[in-house]
Amino acid sequence: MTGGRHTAGRRRKRDAAPVFVMQPVLETVPSRDFALWPVAAPGRVGFTPLHAGLTSEEVGAALMRIAFSNDIDPEHDGRPPRPDDPVGAFLHGLLTVDTPFAAGGMRVTDTSTGVEFLPGCCNGLEDWRAWYDVLDGGSASFGHDPDPLAERVGDTVRLTVDCERPDSPVVELPTDALRDLLAGAGRDLADFLALAATWADEHVPDHAASLTTALGRALAL
Repeated sequence: MTGGRHTAGRRRKRDAAPVFVMQPVLETVPSRDFALWPVAAPGRVGFTPLHAGLTSEEVGAALMRIAFSNDIDPEHDGRPPRPDDPVGAFLHGLLTVDTPFAAGGMRVTDTSTGVEFLPGCCNGLEDWRAWYDVLDGGSASFGHDPDPLAERVGDTVRLTVDCERPDSPVVELPTDALRDLLAGAGRDLADFLALAATWADEHVPDHAASLTTALGRALAL
């Protein structure tokens, strides 16, 4: 599959095969009055899939969002002061914090039912490898409000959309399917990082190398 959409399915007798889709997604909010580089037009609150097919303006919007999430003043933590130039000042937190944060995670959709498993509040893409802990027989939560939970049950992985709700929708998929989906999602992240590196060379050349390094850390690559 191309365009950041990886699928896997299993057969049912006399029925269509349910197809599972996994995408690394970045939590996004409308952007206004941002002029440091071109960004996509303001949209609604939601999630943007990260992959190699994003436009330059979409990459710019994603990097703006990630930089904003790490825009922390360097107070008493040993980091250098903000530089004077506007771009360097805006990127300073992302470039200097020890553990950069990219709000989002993995979105899993069962297209046969329409059920979506989404990352909750305060979850970050830097934690995406926790999915492999689930494959190894454990469980993992991915934020709160809602409270998504992934757990392995035998040869199946059960994804509870909100474990605080007794009537929560659930997605169940075979472990082999999830393993394939994770491999594809990891490639999407690597492709996005390469795309962002090219974007940085063009739009913020003075910070391109350090931005690419910081972004790789934020995406656990």
